[in-house]
Amino acid sequence: MQGKDWFVAGDGQHQACKSARTWDLLRDNYRLYRFLTEIEDVLFNIEDESTCLPEIRMLVRRLIVNSYWVQSQFLAPDSKTGTSVLLLYDELGFPLTVQTVTFAPGTISNIHNHGTWGVVAVLKGEEKNTFWRRTSNSEFPDKIEITGEINLSPGDIISFASDTIHQVQAVGEEPTVTFNIYGETNPKERFEFNAIDHIAKKF
Repeated sequence: MQGKDWFVAGDGQHQACKSARTWDLLRDNYRLYRFLTEIEDVLFNIEDESTCLPEIRMLVRRLIVNSYWVQSQFLAPDSKTGTSVLLLYDELGFPLTVQTVTFAPGTISNIHNHGTWGVVAVLKGEEKNTFWRRTSNSEFPDKIEITGEINLSPGDIISFASDTIHQVQAVGEEPTVTFNIYGETNPKERFEFNAIDHIAKKF
């Protein structure tokens, strides 16, 4: 499942990044607990967590390459909302969010940021990511505009800065399943955006 690595900055500009080769990532008995420990080691004593994204992308790719269990852990999309979320690890005091997300074909998310860094790997299906940036003015301090978009397929990994604004749409004829890991969210910095009315509200 070799794919491309991407990074999207807070200004909505996306760039392809160097991706580790699959055969360099093969490990025996590489499980979720080892992945989480290595993620914590990477983040230990780092002030700007976004600088660790290349290494986190590599660890996510290593997990996906070696763990069939992770690839098989997802729910069917909810018939009403079109999405389902399966939390893979939940421990009191653990600051990261680790989950799989399923989108029914055609489902579109709201326009949002995450208030923290994030890394998302596509496991099944295809999704379109549309990117936005703030274009504030005195009349509309929360105005945004589109900066670009990319389509992601199985094996592709995309990473975000805490202020990256995007929208996700499941494209194709089958549900999209992704593995997602996020840092500790700053709720004061996480927003949902309305591109028509030029407003933002707490997510």
